[in-house]
Amino acid sequence: MTEARGMLTDKAVMITGASSGIGAAAARLFAAEGAAVLLMARREEQLRRLAEEIADAGGRAAVCAGDVSVAEDVQRAVDATREHFGALDAAFNNAGYAGEDLSPLHELDQAVFDRTIDVNIRGTWNCLRSQVPVMLEAGKGAIVNTASTAAMVATGAPVPYVASKHAVLGMTRAAAAEYAAHGIRINTLVVGTTRTEMIGQAVEAHPELEEVFVARQLQKRMAEPAEIAQAALWLCSDRASFATGAALAVDGGLTAN
Repeated sequence: MTEARGMLTDKAVMITGASSGIGAAAARLFAAEGAAVLLMARREEQLRRLAEEIADAGGRAAVCAGDVSVAEDVQRAVDATREHFGALDAAFNNAGYAGEDLSPLHELDQAVFDRTIDVNIRGTWNCLRSQVPVMLEAGKGAIVNTASTAAMVATGAPVPYVASKHAVLGMTRAAAAEYAAHGIRINTLVVGTTRTEMIGQAVEAHPELEEVFVARQLQKRMAEPAEIAQAALWLCSDRASFATGAALAVDGGLTAN
């Protein structure tokens, strides 16, 4: 009897923003589907606990703490993936920043703009810059960048966040066009409101947001991180072999409404 294979069996995958929320859910799922996962985020203690959890469940995980807005940190994570697992077959660039300041543009602190751009745009850029050369060498690879419904429409989120997620979508499409002929697929997840730590902090600071978030989605609920992880799994797997340059909406119908 043939042994069942997971969707990512024998794949080495780098996941950013892996200490909580969608990133942590993806790490658990990818490992359960056979991947060796490199976990990157700023919070090393949470990463180590997650890596231990994955190992206890029979999976393979390694940790490289760092900030995606720092190019050297991202390069260390890419190098660590190859050192631990011998390859970099796929990457889920999930780290993001929204902040809790919902002030209008003319009142928003410059520091909020700077940090949003650093993590969401520069962070995605840093990841692509370090991941693509490894995949070019291998002649194949899959990259998934996490965007948001804010990449498609003005969601009511602060202007820097909406602008940054539009940029993530643009970078994804342009990079997909550049590297499709080299066997590298690059896609974007357009994520609806999900019950992550970041959303929890926003709702705690502004309780009225819970109703706003739910009302905009056709399914009238928020997503769970594991639901978004399932979409990332498919895009990282060979089952999505004809998908590149795509913006896959996993948003409860928000962008259709």
